[in-house]
Amino acid sequence: MPKISLDMPNELLVDLKQHVGDDKKFISVADAIRSACRKLLDQLDTIDMRHGRLGGD
Repeated sequence: MPKISLDMPNELLVDLKQHVGDDKKFISVADAIRSACRKLLDQLDTIDMRHGRLGGD
């Protein structure tokens, strides 16, 4: 799996970490970011379909 690095405001990271750990939604910050990216891409696909910008892929 490719690795990336990014800059993120500390406030965003602190908020994100509240959802990471035992008995929480995500097992790691990386897992939370991957899940957020997948959800965003799904939302963008829906918007593109609505506007006729998505092909038959």
